[in-house]
Amino acid sequence: MITDKTKIRIKDIAQLAGVSEGTVDRVLHNRGEVSAKSKEAVEKVLHEINYSPNLLARSLASKKHYRFVYMIPEYQPNDYWESMDKGFDQAAQDYLQYNVHLEKVSFNQYDVKSFKTAAGQILRSAPDAVLLAPVFTDETLLFNQELKKMEIPLSFLDSMIEQADFSTYYGQNSFQSGYLAAKLLLNSLPAASKVLSITTNIFGTETHQTKVRYAGFKQFITENNLNTIELINIELSSQDEGTNIRLLHDTFTKHDDIRAAITFNSRVYRFAYYLEALKIKDIRLIGYDLLQENIRYLKKDIISYLLAQKPEKQAYFSVRDMCSRLVLKQKVNKINYMPIDIILKENIDNYMNFKE
Repeated sequence: MITDKTKIRIKDIAQLAGVSEGTVDRVLHNRGEVSAKSKEAVEKVLHEINYSPNLLARSLASKKHYRFVYMIPEYQPNDYWESMDKGFDQAAQDYLQYNVHLEKVSFNQYDVKSFKTAAGQILRSAPDAVLLAPVFTDETLLFNQELKKMEIPLSFLDSMIEQADFSTYYGQNSFQSGYLAAKLLLNSLPAASKVLSITTNIFGTETHQTKVRYAGFKQFITENNLNTIELINIELSSQDEGTNIRLLHDTFTKHDDIRAAITFNSRVYRFAYYLEALKIKDIRLIGYDLLQENIRYLKKDIISYLLAQKPEKQAYFSVRDMCSRLVLKQKVNKINYMPIDIILKENIDNYMNFKE
């Protein structure tokens, strides 16, 4: 039981548990349906509050203000990173009562110099915590070393660099998501089928997450002895659509038995557009994330599967946990894998319309 209900509100419990206020109310009053996972999260918070019922009042009494900097790539409207940014915006509103203030620093995910400049800016400003979507492995590790010297905790979102010293991670198990993508894409394909593996050439850069997903994809092939599957790797241009169309036309002309294709990033809609333009059908296509254009091609049956990972919740939970650690002096779980949601044409509307 909560020993001091005048100091801790349902809203506070909901934020700490990562659920809605309605869910907390149903757990407290034992009414309505609540998932086992949500109930467990609420009961865990209630247990913690039982030992320290005045956490919020205590944190505000210190009058200390905390500055969290989150570092994500620049983005265009309806991009994957916009969803993550919205999660940070919501967290900024909800955790202001804890004297937590969020600042955003953006970088060009295809330009390592941009990342270094942003990292240097953050180090000079010496925030209380950094929340980062790592793109460049080596540069992130160097940044991590400098943060560690300054005793500034670091949290990862979207992808995790295991050899780094970090406080929390929220995101998919990238290796497992690549493995799952292979299972969905390759199961039941005819023997000796050809599969396209599509990357995009942008300044010669391949993200950390793309590498890990591809490794998981290849592991599935190895473990299941799919040696008859021929993997054809092609690299598209980020700018020249005419070159891309010609490349794909030539590829499908040369390999008329291609049965499936995969992209390891959120821009699978670009390949779907090319398939539509070239009038190529009956290709099993899989990609990542619920971008507006990805959803459109999913509904048109050009994209077969999307693997989603709730970027807005990654952002929100990362702020919540850093607040728990620094402000409320609580222990937090280090690695938090988000569910790998498999989205098809048949379940996309219910998935998008469902409210927790």
